Amino acid sequence: MITKKYSVAGTVFIMLFGIIMIYPVIWMILGSFKDNYQILNESTKLFPSQWIFSNYSTGWKGYGKFSFGTFFKNSFFVSIISTIGMTFSSAMIAYAFSRGKFKGKKFWFACMISTMMLPSQVILIPQFVIFQKLNWVNTFIPLILPMFFGSAFFIYMIMQFMAGLPKELDEAAYMEGCSKYSIFFKIIFPLISPALISTFIIQFYWKWDDFMGPLIYLSRPAKYTVSLAIKMFADASSKTDYGAMFAMSTLSLIPVFLIFLFFNKYLMEGISTSGLKG
Repeated sequence: MITKKYSVAGTVFIMLFGIIMIYPVIWMILGSFKDNYQILNESTKLFPSQWIFSNYSTGWKGYGKFSFGTFFKNSFFVSIISTIGMTFSSAMIAYAFSRGKFKGKKFWFACMISTMMLPSQVILIPQFVIFQKLNWVNTFIPLILPMFFGSAFFIYMIMQFMAGLPKELDEAAYMEGCSKYSIFFKIIFPLISPALISTFIIQFYWKWDDFMGPLIYLSRPAKYTVSLAIKMFADASSKTDYGAMFAMSTLSLIPVFLIFLFFNKYLMEGISTSGLKG
């Protein structure tokens, strides 16, 4: 009986905590149907007193001659290409550290792990100088190319998943005449699919929400991503259309929400690193 009471109390607590966590999102979604007056002067009211559906059409027009369709296309291009590069490169590097034998392996692994403690702001200026000298500024290359060299976080996560795969699989394949590359692509790669999907989802989230990168490297509106385009609604020199801003922010949540909805099972499995046990 006591256990049941604790279970009910725990469920109620989790529900209340969940409502508190998602309340800002709900407020933003309902705010996309309000005008500036309701947003600024009736912020305590969750539901709009007058529903403004035109915010979505106004926001979708974008600004200048570029609609939000252009910005969504740019975000999808940058996010998908960079995410594929990050997932594939991290998997290959993880395979090398997990299964390979080479001189200085522990040293290079320590160097790779130490990059997790390096703030991104430290390399911001050197990277910009390099890309500027290569004439890559105001292109998508600086946002995509670094993703093809792996990430310490994802490399370590995939390595932990690989640790659960029996090495007898590699040995049996090697005895059958498979090379290291064949073992990776034909055996290891399919077995670590939960970890790969987790890497894909998390990296896509991060890249889709990235604001600093596009802000630094992109200066032409034709190449703006969604995160940067939404910020352009806030103009200090003129009136800010908060309703249109909230409307486009709401639309920007749809891709990541759908990805999480359909791949949630693989995300949990990959993070828990529950591979095959030898």
